[in-house]
Amino acid sequence: MKTKQNTLYVGSLAKGLQLLKAFDESHTDMSLSELAQRTGLNKSATQRLANTLHVEGMLDKDPVTRRFRPSHAWLQLAYAYYWSDPLVGQAMPKLIGLSQELGETVNLAEMSGDHIVYVSRLPCKRTHFAATIIGRRLPALSTAAGRAMLSTFPEDERNHAIETWPVQKFTPGTTIDRDEIRQTIEQAVTDGFSISSGQMLLNETSVASPIIGHEGRAHAAVQCSVSAHTWTREKVEREILPKLQDTANAISPSFQPYRGGTPGPLNGE
Repeated sequence: MKTKQNTLYVGSLAKGLQLLKAFDESHTDMSLSELAQRTGLNKSATQRLANTLHVEGMLDKDPVTRRFRPSHAWLQLAYAYYWSDPLVGQAMPKLIGLSQELGETVNLAEMSGDHIVYVSRLPCKRTHFAATIIGRRLPALSTAAGRAMLSTFPEDERNHAIETWPVQKFTPGTTIDRDEIRQTIEQAVTDGFSISSGQMLLNETSVASPIIGHEGRAHAAVQCSVSAHTWTREKVEREILPKLQDTANAISPSFQPYRGGTPGPLNGE
């Protein structure tokens, strides 16, 4: 629905949210000028919005540098989210068991528009800090979890996604050719899982199994990341995949709310 045709749309609130969405792992604190440049808002509006968000506790402001950063209120919102998403609570015991059994990084991913978002992450001893943080969003077409979920969608929806959803090059090995991505997803349709290598990180292999809902499609997936130096594809399929699939199948589809929303990247991604 176009915002101009929606009489319930509040433009000022949308601009405030646009300001919040400007923060990410590469922009953790910003001045008013940086916020204005990143959002495209004029400096006067940016100043009013940023200071309102500061007064309301959504942004912290350094008293010396006057730079803004996310406040603890963001964690309160995340806390509320986790209580609102029953899939996380349902899946967590099974994910913990899988992580302990494999000794490797295990994630729970959900579809979020044309991206995936990691809603639970269980790191192993070798996991670096960035891979432990929940909430990371990645283009669905570039990830094993996204491809595994897309493989359960009807053919016309898969084709539309492959043709229109964003792709992004993270490593020299990231696949951005849409025909190659199509072949990978169609292979996942046949296999019931997806394996990728070097897409997000060099020398990392990712395998994902979809959590299929009542309607036969998945909006979530269980994913495992391992080092390509020590795990061949054959070894992943033999030793990890069966346990990953058992875990995905054990998570009740009744605890799988669709939170995808309207496909489209957030500001700043």
